[in-house]
Amino acid sequence: MRELSLSNCRLDRRYNIERELGRGSYAEIFLARDTLAAPNTPHSEVVIKALNVFLQDDLDADLERTLVENFQNEAVALDRVRHPNIISRLGHGTARDLKGTIFHYLVLEYMAGGDLQKLCRERVMTVQDALKYIEQVCAGLGHAHRNGIIHRDIKPQNLLLTEDRETVKIADFGVARVHLSDAPITRVGTNIYAPPEHSPMTIGESVMTVTSLTPAADIYSLGKTIYTLLTCEAPRFYANQQITDLPLTSRDEEWADELKRVLIRATAAEPEKRHQSVEELWSDLEGVRRIAADGEIATQIRAKLHERPQAHVAQGYSPLAPQKPKFDTSRDLRMRHPLIENRVPNYPRVVEVEDSPLPIEFTDEPAPAPIQREVLVTNGQPVIKEVVYVKPKKRRRLLKAMIALLIVVGTFGGLAYGGYYYVTHHPLYQEITSIFGDQTGHANTDINLRPDPSSDNDPIGVVTKNSRVRIVKTQNNWYQVDVIEQGRDRGTPLTTNRGWLNKKYVDLD
Repeated sequence: MRELSLSNCRLDRRYNIERELGRGSYAEIFLARDTLAAPNTPHSEVVIKALNVFLQDDLDADLERTLVENFQNEAVALDRVRHPNIISRLGHGTARDLKGTIFHYLVLEYMAGGDLQKLCRERVMTVQDALKYIEQVCAGLGHAHRNGIIHRDIKPQNLLLTEDRETVKIADFGVARVHLSDAPITRVGTNIYAPPEHSPMTIGESVMTVTSLTPAADIYSLGKTIYTLLTCEAPRFYANQQITDLPLTSRDEEWADELKRVLIRATAAEPEKRHQSVEELWSDLEGVRRIAADGEIATQIRAKLHERPQAHVAQGYSPLAPQKPKFDTSRDLRMRHPLIENRVPNYPRVVEVEDSPLPIEFTDEPAPAPIQREVLVTNGQPVIKEVVYVKPKKRRRLLKAMIALLIVVGTFGGLAYGGYYYVTHHPLYQEITSIFGDQTGHANTDINLRPDPSSDNDPIGVVTKNSRVRIVKTQNNWYQVDVIEQGRDRGTPLTTNRGWLNKKYVDLD
């Protein structure tokens, strides 16, 4: 067994590996911090799932190719079923660790709330909380089935929670059946949750013969998961068997008989006798849901029961998938010697990061340059090829430049607007516009029409409110106008249609 050497490393020039979360048969799971994400965003912490074909001692060329193809199929499955209640893929890549080992990896969102199995161990969930999670799982799983994906490993450990524990998401599509017609049907899943048609426990003569997998395979696993969530006990007694009863601690519950009826059908040995869709299972749970709703506090307003399972969207979800991965399955991933590196793709190396603030670009003070070491392997020993001091990103300098640019643009814009306002309100401008163009307006009140630009004279008539006038000339605070149309009939006609009006009584068009 050979583990990947990723301790205290930066991957893809952005993901700082913090610690290992766990491992499977051929994968290692790490928690990483995205140094390019803002600290308070939902995806500032991510999960790196790294394919490690060297974790077991049974590696050969065919197995390695199969593992890489399955790893790529997991990414394809995640993208095809992108949904608020299914774990999201954020990226992917291929790199070399500190020892030069090539590995493929997926970047997944980090669910800080743990899984439903852990939640069941910590406390007894209320029926309402359990049904809330079951509805979200049904919404995500139904979406996967409609897109041709059979998960094949539904269980509480693969149902992850957001930090606030309000949203649950289906994870681990590593053994998912991407094409429903794929053959042969392999033995995968967890013994106490897997259905007979692909359970690892059904071997030899006891293997159930089915021509193809259907959503009923996941219905079986979901039924046993519902058993766990509502009773807080794993169905170990019913491993690879139909559920026929509930634990003693739950048999006296008002909803026990309704739940038992649903689970008996959902976990039937023959796939055709189970519910054939997630929506059908959810509809069959209506009796349990109604009893649970009636049992709520009387002062609360009971929500309407959903006919179809409804998704729950957590902060940070995006329906858009990243670039589709295309991992190289034509080459093996064995460790390469530096002298023959030109024969393989130039995959980027991870680099060690020493005393590097996380993330560099969001520190208030200038950060010291992190040390990055490229490491090669010679005669089985890691050797430092070179040490490179990399300057932190100058985001503060860019921010200062942008602020200076905004100040310049704002100053120029203010000066331009001030000049425009001054020119358009200058008497000379009014004179020019009266010569080169017809400027019109409306009287905003009844006003005397005078023979001269002064109030020290006898008016020659009254221009009524809303009368249309054409500006002929401007002098100080007066307009010489031609009265085009009176606003209303005054009975006494004007002696002339040309005269002077004070500017404040004319609204220009």
